[in-house]
Amino acid sequence: MTGTPNTKIAFKNVRRVFGDGPSAFVALDHLNLDIFDGEFVTVVGPSGCGKSTALNIVAGLLGVSAGECRVDGDIVTGPGPDRGVIFQQYALFPWLTVRENVEFGLKLQGKEKSERRKIADHYIALVGLTDFANALPKMLSGGMKQRCAIARAYAVNPKVLLMDEPFGALDALTRVRMQDQLLETWSKERRTVMFITHDVDEAVYLANRVIVMAARPGRLQEIIDVNLPYPRNDELRLSPQFAEIRNKVWHAVYTRSGQQQPALEE
Repeated sequence: MTGTPNTKIAFKNVRRVFGDGPSAFVALDHLNLDIFDGEFVTVVGPSGCGKSTALNIVAGLLGVSAGECRVDGDIVTGPGPDRGVIFQQYALFPWLTVRENVEFGLKLQGKEKSERRKIADHYIALVGLTDFANALPKMLSGGMKQRCAIARAYAVNPKVLLMDEPFGALDALTRVRMQDQLLETWSKERRTVMFITHDVDEAVYLANRVIVMAARPGRLQEIIDVNLPYPRNDELRLSPQFAEIRNKVWHAVYTRSGQQQPALEE
């Protein structure tokens, strides 16, 4: 599948080893995967399967031990403005307002003040934070902080959004609302998204495809298509079609990978 014309992210025989000698840990081994332009892909798997390692390789925050990772056909050699990264921790500047946080990357790009303001206000509105544009992060809830982080990532116009457990620290209700907000933003400002999660329901609800990883060493286990229509809603979460795909992903993660299966989350 590698080399398809609309491939945005390509892993080709990627191997990543941490450490040397007997204590060396193989985080990824012979990973081959294509993620396509405009696609929303979620990545799930047991702890230690290399999900975050793969994302950090795309981000340019980690190198490969063997193989190669490409974005738009170019080998990734380091971070770049074509890739926006959102982590579980919000990483906002506490002394800057929402608008100033969103403008920060634009300022680094050398954009004029009036243009920065226009772009920032567009994305602030897109994530529903217009009334809080002048608020400091300490005045925001966890979900609002993450919305600000998403707006900041979108504002610099990246080709790819890389999201590593971005909703992991949120309560269950806020997490569900943030999933809907993210999909609404993605539908309006389409980017290629690689989204890491431990939550099978979240993985299925968001994605076009779910990438299931297996651990020790980290490798591709299975790719599961999510043939569910967008926009998605709470009714879809309760549908037999959703349950069927969810169970398929769950089985791939916790049965085929040989992991001990935990109790299903409500």
